[in-house]
Amino acid sequence: VQLQASGGGLVQTGDSLRLSCAASVRTFSSLLMGWFRQAPGKEREFVAAITWTESKVYYGDSVKGRFAISRDVDKNMVYLQMNSLRPEDTAVYYCAARYGSFWYRSPNEYEYWGQGTLVTVSS
Repeated sequence: VQLQASGGGLVQTGDSLRLSCAASVRTFSSLLMGWFRQAPGKEREFVAAITWTESKVYYGDSVKGRFAISRDVDKNMVYLQMNSLRPEDTAVYYCAARYGSFWYRSPNEYEYWGQGTLVTVSS
């Protein structure tokens, strides 16, 4: 499994940004894709997850209503649309994947990780 995240950058408060994650996997059956973020000095935090086959979505409390996760089965891509960005959203964002029947918010449950992409929100 290989994951490649992209799309980070410097934006202002209130702006939008879309992150992308290209997934190269052996099978999409029972695949769960997630986005996490880690700010300096803080633990890695769950942002959102999506089941590949059913497209069920899950969000962390801090991003509900502002962020949206989606996937494109034709392009093998997962996206994180981030709206109404705040300075506290500043972090390195990672895409991750795991196989299984359930979704998890703990980063320890995810086996595969892409490199991070930095999102900086200025006030």
